[in-house]
Amino acid sequence: MIQSLDYTQNETDLLMFIRAYLRASTDDQDASRARDYLETFVSGYGKAIASCYMENASGSHADRPELIRLLKDARRGDVLLVESIDRLSRMDDRAWRSLKTAIDNRGIRIVSVDLPTSHQGMTAQSGDEFTDRMLAAINYMMIDMMAAIARKDYQQRRLRQAQGIEKAKASGVYKGRPVDA
Repeated sequence: MIQSLDYTQNETDLLMFIRAYLRASTDDQDASRARDYLETFVSGYGKAIASCYMENASGSHADRPELIRLLKDARRGDVLLVESIDRLSRMDDRAWRSLKTAIDNRGIRIVSVDLPTSHQGMTAQSGDEFTDRMLAAINYMMIDMMAAIARKDYQQRRLRQAQGIEKAKASGVYKGRPVDA
């Protein structure tokens, strides 16, 4: 006969690893800039970051080696910690849903410092199934909304950039992208 493992709330917290994902869009930006901020956030819950995954890659693409490594390393109940949902995704709807499904299938909880509804992921569930399910539903909805807003922001920036380039070309001042030095 297989015995079930009944963990107390404190034991469940001990089994949770916090995996911080830090992303910057370009090599000119510093992905590690938010590390202290994330460490301060988790310390407020009496916890520490177990591992950091840092990369410089566009949030609009799914092919991000460090994010993929984080997903492979994570276990059920672990936390994927980000500074903001836009650090996790600026992807189109299909790619976002694919990433979210991979996260959900692994039982990973997303916690975003700028999204207070997600902070419940820093602690074990309350034990009240109804409350836990309601909070989870609200959190998933908010994360989806933030991901959609991040995508819209990405698209608007690209559009403004293209408009600026067209205007510069029309006035003869556009020099093109600088050659990598």
